[in-house]
Amino acid sequence: MEGYLDLYRRAENDPDAFWAEVAEREIHWFEKWSQVLDWKPPTARWFVGARTNVAYNCLDRHIATHRKNKVAILFEGEPGDQRFLTYQELHRLVVRFASVLKSRGYKAGDRAIVYMPMIPELPIAMLACARLGIIHSVVFGGFSAEALKARIQDLGATLVITADGGYRRGKEVKLKPAVDEALTECPSVRDVIVYKRTGSETIMQSGRDLWWHDLDQHATEDCPAVELDSEHPLYVLYTSGTTGKPKGILHTTGGYLTYITATMKWVFDLREEDTYWCSADIGWVTGHSYIVYGPLSAGATTVMYEGALDFPAFDRWWRVIEKYRINIFYTSPTAIRALIRQGDHWPDSHDLSSLRLLGSVGEPINPAAWEWYHRVIGKERCPIIDTWWQTETGGIMISPMPGAVAAKPGSGTLPMPGVIPDIVDLNGYEVGTDREGYLIIRRPWPSMARTIWGDPERFKEQYWTRVPGAYFTGDAARRDADGYFWILGRVDDVMNVSGHRLSTMEVESALVKHPAVAEAAVVGKPHEITGQAVCCFVTLKKGDWDHEKLGQDLRNWVAHEIGAFARPNEIRFTDALPKTRSGKIMRRLLREIVTNNTVAGDVTTLEDMSVVTKLASQHDED
Repeated sequence: MEGYLDLYRRAENDPDAFWAEVAEREIHWFEKWSQVLDWKPPTARWFVGARTNVAYNCLDRHIATHRKNKVAILFEGEPGDQRFLTYQELHRLVVRFASVLKSRGYKAGDRAIVYMPMIPELPIAMLACARLGIIHSVVFGGFSAEALKARIQDLGATLVITADGGYRRGKEVKLKPAVDEALTECPSVRDVIVYKRTGSETIMQSGRDLWWHDLDQHATEDCPAVELDSEHPLYVLYTSGTTGKPKGILHTTGGYLTYITATMKWVFDLREEDTYWCSADIGWVTGHSYIVYGPLSAGATTVMYEGALDFPAFDRWWRVIEKYRINIFYTSPTAIRALIRQGDHWPDSHDLSSLRLLGSVGEPINPAAWEWYHRVIGKERCPIIDTWWQTETGGIMISPMPGAVAAKPGSGTLPMPGVIPDIVDLNGYEVGTDREGYLIIRRPWPSMARTIWGDPERFKEQYWTRVPGAYFTGDAARRDADGYFWILGRVDDVMNVSGHRLSTMEVESALVKHPAVAEAAVVGKPHEITGQAVCCFVTLKKGDWDHEKLGQDLRNWVAHEIGAFARPNEIRFTDALPKTRSGKIMRRLLREIVTNNTVAGDVTTLEDMSVVTKLASQHDED
């Protein structure tokens, strides 16, 4: 604890000197900076004037050391196929693919969409883009053609990198048809590069679509990493906002890599011989920072598993841990709760003694799940690191440092060095011990998002105007007498379903596109497995509707428009929705109805109380 406090105080007292020291120690720079931080809220420039390259840090610098033949990516496909890519081999594959992209005219500042299953070619594509300075955006393979199209259009991408498909629960999940459907309205795209994963029949459009393996035959192994400015954009990751349009969070190069490399070591107590597994999908920020860029920059062995946790049975994850003697396991509370329901006999039938450290990410972990994780998976000998962070923060912000900070089940505990959080009321005043308020970050940190792609005003308004000069997280929290932080969840209209952030507006927009729907309001409802479930209140257009059939149709409709993970848990039909006098739907009241069946909050702005009364009584009948 003394070591942690010393580190924290040094960062707090002289942040510039602290981050300069971390950057010098953790990252290779082609040119050093003239200034550590240039901060004009909300615009931050870290390591001003320095030049580096993320792919060089993740690969080139390791192959000149003892790590040359160390496994960088350990892959297991759902069908059981395995690949062990050493740092040298991964470097070779990345250089070859980067040379392909370069030969086709792609260069720094161009934009690429990566829409792939969880196979090594996904990080290879990311690292090849990073090597050349191509701004990339990974789109989760579970997203629909509609969602993919919106992201291609917003980014103005000229290149799409995809695969024929991947494997999930024993079936092929096709990706190329979704790309074809999306591209009917994306004229900016010049090339589609397709990796052959499943080998199923794939329609290729002449002049646009190219097979990865064909291009690789003409690849060279001479493609040096481009020396990029520290603030050069690395990637854009789309996340749900409170409007129907997803927002592209932009992360840059030098500061981002410095922070995630440092937190990778601080939080996971990383050792040279460790086999580390983060079970997230690379399509989310956890995958970017703590499957690809963080572990590889730190020289770790990072595990990738392609499929579902329950295929062919609920012990698949425990089999993987036992088989590869995994030491560090990082997963989500949603997954933990799903596994708890299946019973202890699944993990108990495997040797999990290699585990040294367990981590949790995506949402606050409830104490009961924490206790099970500690007792059944960690056998009461593994520290649990409950990490709080966001797409916008780039890296872990609040988390215990194992061995230094004592855990409390359900608490994220204390902030990382250099992170200055606070809990305030709506006027920006500190709320005091054990009082609920809004979580803010008082000072800039290196991996912070720089802007929303194409919408700097929205970035400023959403994150930097609520409490001037501080970052507004959108999460509610409290701080206890020991200074520990307890995160209580979102305060805006964003749901957290299985660790995926999903905007209520995005689901509502999809529903009202359906010809039967007049109006829709969507709220998150507490759910013991997924954290929150999607609950929809729907007003129909005039007509003779079969509610049961239509309810099923609407659930499928949303899944098609956004992705299967967004499929509503329930659809409730209603004649009217609770609105303010200015016509704004009061989702807060709907949340209260689905959560505790009563309305106790402020209803002074409500136009018609009978609407709420009727909805609550309908819920009673259900």
